[in-house]
Order: sequence, then structure tokens, then C-alpha cells
Amino acid sequence: MPKRGRLRVLLGAAPGVGKTFTMLEEGRRLLAEGKDVVIGIVETHGREATVAMTEGLPAVPRTLVEHRGVALEEMGLAAVLTRKPEIALVDELAHTNAPGSVNEKRWQDVEELLAAGIDVISTLNIQHIESLNDVVEQITGVPQRETVPDSFLRGAEQIEVVDLAPQALRDRLSGGFVYPAERIDAALSNYFRLGNLTALRELALIWLADEVDQALKGYRKDHGIDRTWEARERVVVALTGGPEGETLLRRGARIAARSAGGELLAVHIASQDGLRSGNPATLAEHRALVEKLNGTYHQVIGEDIPTALVEFARSVNATQLVLGVSRRDRITAAFTGPGIGATVVRESGDIDVHMVNHAAAGRRFTLPPLTGALTRKRRILGFVVALVGGPALTWLLTLFRSEDSITTNVLSYQLLVVIVALVGGIWPALFAAVLSGVTLNFLFIEPLYTIHIHQSRYLLSLILYVVIAGLVSFVVDRAARYTRAARRSAAESELIQTIAGSVLRGDNAIQALVDRTREAFQIPGVRLMKGDEVLARSGEPVPDDHHTSIRVTDDTTLELHGPDLAASEQRLLSVVTAQLTAALEHEHLTEAARQIEPIAASDRVRGALLSALSHDLRRPLAAAAAAVGGLKAAGPELVLADKKELLDTADESLTALATLVTDLLDVSRLQAGVLTIADIPTDPAETIAPALDELHFGPTDVALALDHGDTLVHADPVLLQRVLVNLLANAHRYSPPGAPIHVSTSTFGERLEIRIVDRGPGIPPEKLDDIFLPFQRLGDTDNTTGLGLGLALSRGFVEAMRGTLTPEETPGGGLTMVISLPTARTSQEQS
Repeated sequence: MPKRGRLRVLLGAAPGVGKTFTMLEEGRRLLAEGKDVVIGIVETHGREATVAMTEGLPAVPRTLVEHRGVALEEMGLAAVLTRKPEIALVDELAHTNAPGSVNEKRWQDVEELLAAGIDVISTLNIQHIESLNDVVEQITGVPQRETVPDSFLRGAEQIEVVDLAPQALRDRLSGGFVYPAERIDAALSNYFRLGNLTALRELALIWLADEVDQALKGYRKDHGIDRTWEARERVVVALTGGPEGETLLRRGARIAARSAGGELLAVHIASQDGLRSGNPATLAEHRALVEKLNGTYHQVIGEDIPTALVEFARSVNATQLVLGVSRRDRITAAFTGPGIGATVVRESGDIDVHMVNHAAAGRRFTLPPLTGALTRKRRILGFVVALVGGPALTWLLTLFRSEDSITTNVLSYQLLVVIVALVGGIWPALFAAVLSGVTLNFLFIEPLYTIHIHQSRYLLSLILYVVIAGLVSFVVDRAARYTRAARRSAAESELIQTIAGSVLRGDNAIQALVDRTREAFQIPGVRLMKGDEVLARSGEPVPDDHHTSIRVTDDTTLELHGPDLAASEQRLLSVVTAQLTAALEHEHLTEAARQIEPIAASDRVRGALLSALSHDLRRPLAAAAAAVGGLKAAGPELVLADKKELLDTADESLTALATLVTDLLDVSRLQAGVLTIADIPTDPAETIAPALDELHFGPTDVALALDHGDTLVHADPVLLQRVLVNLLANAHRYSPPGAPIHVSTSTFGERLEIRIVDRGPGIPPEKLDDIFLPFQRLGDTDNTTGLGLGLALSRGFVEAMRGTLTPEETPGGGLTMVISLPTARTSQEQS
């Protein structure tokens, strides 16, 4: 089996940035180095500089594919495979092949070349990446039907951006280096607007940066590299829920802004021990501030706050950590140790740590925390207090020993036992009780320096020592359990609050739950499965043979990749699972409602239709009936002029009725999806001229500027003519006397636009969408006025031809209706 070829993609923000030129330039360089390079296919678009670059490069013959009487040229895939060069140059990776070709898409042809061991250099515009399709449509307003799957593109060996500043690209366009002269004005005023190009350029650079970031993460994972690589500044701000959070966030945002592409991440560690849980209201304010600063908010539950914080920072490949100086004063710090900041600094490794001063630093006096989970560290500390405090207390008491000090001695040792119990629990307390009892007997009770219990009350005293130590330790241990449970509940509540906040802010509920599950339990990967379908995933890919599965619904499971969860975490996971169940049910209900909506819309249309019919059909029927009745009643005595007037009235009314019935039938067919479209190559001029003749418009009524050359569109000529008649009639009705209607055509990329411009009163921006609703009419009606279906039908007809009908404000006043249709070649490729 041959070694798989390598794919190199030249990515551009828009047509004309120089992708094809760069590809040919690279091909010439490789050919000069002795490589076997051939042109698979290159689309020169008639650009002289591009044509010149193809000279001297060998090319394989193209394949001719006939479709509906038109011969189309496609890449000769079989010829390239037979020729089997080292490197093939294949332009326009997203291109759709003509029907009858071996593969539907050109990227599938490239896949065959790669499988055969042939290296491929190809070109692609950012708008053709599948995952960015909707984003590009929002930016440009132009939907892209030719796309390349992200999975295929991410398998490329190299992806390079061919960059050109937006204004430089517009200058190239104006100079005629991209499109012919007749297409320049339309292109500059539509797709190639400066704002569009800037947004597309940013999108291309961001997409490539994210792709590089994913590749970097994969490389570090494959090579077991845990050390942070500072490829991009990622600043993690640790929030405690205290008043210093706003200061830390703003400082972190400034640090992130110092480098291009810097990211701000805020994290709150909720734990059952360590720092107390923050104020929920304050954390909500901090979360809102993070979003204003273009950062992201994260919630993590961790047993140990410093460790959890450092692990989170490493998981996101953070380069900097921002912490607040401790709010404890010096006295509290002396009892409780160096604090979280010092531990984070020690464990952070190559992550820079910023200790930020703030107004609340060192001003809060609190007693050392004496409650909490009795960890191993606490028990060891209890023994240390007993071993150090016992001798120290004994030395102090021997300095002031007297016959009357026995009561003071007993109470002092009793206090030591209570302190040890509070710090370390029952076992250190029992140890301290026995040690203090022996010390009292040996050093302070006659006879001295011997351990001898000659009276039963001394034995009772020792037993009381032990009992008191046990009781105090029991109280401390129970308080610790209650505190642990309370803090755990608070942490769980904060996690659920964070999830709910993500959903309320518009995040995808299911994805938000999956993301927060991974972050909360600090596991590498989580995914939600429905059978073999992945509904949502977060983090690393979950291996099929090594994960924990939790059933969410009958056909949905949550899969966790990582260490087994503790029993306490299993309860929280059940809460998350319940939330997922509710989110899935809500999504199911939403989908059901979405399916019902067209039925409801049809019912509304039927109601409006019946309402309109009761009024609009009455007029022509009444007029026709009155005219026929007048003819019948007058008989042969009726003069010729009156007879002609009555016949004209009847004819006009019956024509109006025929038009109404035709429109109603068309509406029914559109809504039922059974409208038949004759999808054939059409010259727009051949439909514009008959439409003008039908309306009896002369040279003074219309100004034509048809600049589409010989470009055809794939459309139904009859339906397109009906659309034009309706739009032209509307424009004429509202245009002031003596102001001609302007009709122009232009091509842009793979679209052709027909613009109908009037100088009438126009329509308020908030009403533009309403004009396409059925039964909407402006102004008074007469006997020839329809049901208000004209624009609704026009948009339906255009959309059925895979086009768009868009209203725009005419500069200086008026309305411009823009019909955008795919060119004939694009339509053939897509059929």
C-alpha cells in the first residue's frame, strides 16, 4: 500500500488575495528543484498574471462532462492517477464537480490523490469551511453551498494563510486585477466592502490560530509534555468571591491585552476545606465582569485549593496566574501558615504568578479555623501540639511549683488536652490526656518522681482526663463532618448556579452541562452519547474501551474519561445527570414545537386567507355581476358606448378574479412544497424585456443598465418574469411622476443580482420584513388590487430557484429590491 500523500492548503480570507498565484509560484519553485509537479486543475478566471504563471508547468488533460447540453470542464482525476506525479496542483478545494463526475466534490478527488501517495497543494477561501459557513453568511449575507468538512481540512499536513490587507485587496479589485471591469462596482459595494473583508480576514487568522493551538496541544499530549509553552498568553485569575475580585480581573485583563491573542480565564475553586465559599452575589458580579472583559468564567471543585488551581491552569496551558494577596493579618498568618499564595508559587513551576495587592489585603482578623475535615495533616498537627506543648507547659509549671498549685497544674494540663482535641481529634487528645496524667503524677504529686497511684481518686482523675478528651474530640469530629457537608453542599450549589447561569445567558444547555462536568470533576474528557451519535463532548477524546458510563435516559449515556469519582462526587454527578435529562427533554420538546410551527403558520395563513377572501373576492364578483346584469336588463336598446363600458367592467373583474385564483393556487403549492421549477440556464435580459412589455413600460418609464455580459442564471423564466412584473408594478405604483425606475444587473462571484430601484416614499426599516407577509398592502385598494400576495409569492418563487429577494433603502429615498440568483455554472454543479 503506497504511503499516503501530504496535503498543503493555501487559505485566504476572500477571492483575489493571491492563493492561486502563490500555489503556482510554489509549483514553479518545486519544479526548478527537480520535483515532478503537474497542474491537476487551475481556475485562472481570465487573470493575465495567473495565466502567465501556468506557463512552463506541465498539466494533465481536463475531463469534459456534458450536463443538460452544456460541456463542463473538470479535473481529469484518472489522468492524474495514471500520471502519478510527486506533487499535484489542485485549485479551489471546495469546488462542486459537474453531475456525472467520479466524485461529487473536488476535495473527494483530492482524497483519492492523497490515498494514491500523491502530494497535493490546493487553495481554499475561509467562507468554504463547513464550521464557519453560518458565521460567514452573517458577515456577508451570502450563503455558501460549497463547503469542505473540517475533519478533512484538519488532516492537512500544512495550512498557510495567504494574507492581504483589506484596503490593498480593494485596490487590486479597483485596478481590474480580480474581476472584469463590468463586475468591479457591484463587487466593491457588496461582498468586498471594507468591513466584510476585515471581518473575514480576522476570521481566517483566528481559525488558523485555533488550529495551530489544537495541533500544539496534540503534540504536547503525544510527547507527554506537561510544561507550559508560552505560545499564547493565557491569564488565569483566581477568584475567591471576596471584594478583591474586581481588582484582580482588571489586572488580569490588562496583562492579557499586552500580547496579541491573549486570553482571560477566571476560575473559582469551590472546596469543602481550605478557603470558605465566596459570596454568591459577589461571584455573580465577577462573572458578569469577566464577560464584559471578553473572558470566560469557570467553576472547579477541588479537595485542595492550591493543587486544583495549578492543575486547572496547566489544563488550559496558562502562562500566567493572578492571585490576590491574602486578606489575613500577620497574627492570623502566624497561626495558619504561609497560605494558598505561597503554595501556588511553589507548585506553579514555569507558570508566572502575580500576587496583586488590594484594599482588603491584611485587614481581616480571624481566629485560626478550628473546624473542618480532620485530615491526616490535622491529626499529625495534633500530635505535634501534644509533643511540643506538653514539655513546654511542664517546664513553665515547674518554675512556679508549690504545695498550693496542684489545682492550677491540673487545669493547665486539662486546657492542653482540649486544645489538642480541637486541633487533631480523638487520638492526639487521648495521647495528650495519658501523657499529661503521667506527667502530673510524676512531677507534681507526692511522692515526686515516681508513678504511683496510692489513692483511688487519682485513678479517677486520669479516667476523667481521658473521658473529657474523648468528648471534646467527638464534638470536634462531628462539627467537622457537618462543616464538610455544608461546604460540599455550597460548592455543589455554586456549580449548579454556574450551569444555570450559562444556560440563561444563551449558552447551549447540553454543551454547558458537559463542559462544567469536566471542569468540576477535573477529568480529561466527557462526552454525551445517543447510541453511536455524539451529542456533545468536552476536553480530550473519550476512549471507547476505557471510560465510565452513566445512563441519562433510555438511549443516552454520559461517558467520563478519567479516574473514578469518589462517593461524594457521585451524588453531585447524579444532580448533573438530572439536569442533563431535563435539558434533553427540553430540547426534544423544542424540536417538537419547531415541527408544529409550520402547521400553526399554515393555520394562520388559512385564517388570513378566509378573511381576505370574504372582502377581496366580493368586489370583482359584485362588479362582474352588476355589469352582466346591466347588459341583460338593458337588452338591445343599450347604446354601444354603454355596452362597451359594461363589458370592460366585466372583463376587468373577471381578469382580477383569475389573477386572485392563480395567486391562491401558487400560495398553496409553495406552502405544500410542490411548486414545479423549470431549472434551466436563463439570460436575465430575456425575462426583463417581456416583463416590461407586459406592463407596457416605455423608455421614459425605465432606465436599464444590464452589465451581466453573457452570464446566465439557473432559473425558471416564467416564474422569474412573474417576479419581475410584480416588483416593477410595485415600483411604478409608488414612484413619483417623471421619475423612471432603474433596472440594473451585475455579477459577483457565483451570484447574479437584478436591482429594481424606485424613488418613491420607501418603507421604514422596521417594516421591511413585513412586506413579504401574505395579505399585506400599503395604501388604498381598487378593483384591480390583489390579495396582497404579490411580494410573498415573489420571495417564494425566488427562494424556490435557490435565490434571495432582499429589500434595501435607496440612497436619497425610495426602495431597492435585489434579486440574487446563482449563476448557471454554480447551479449545474449543485444539481
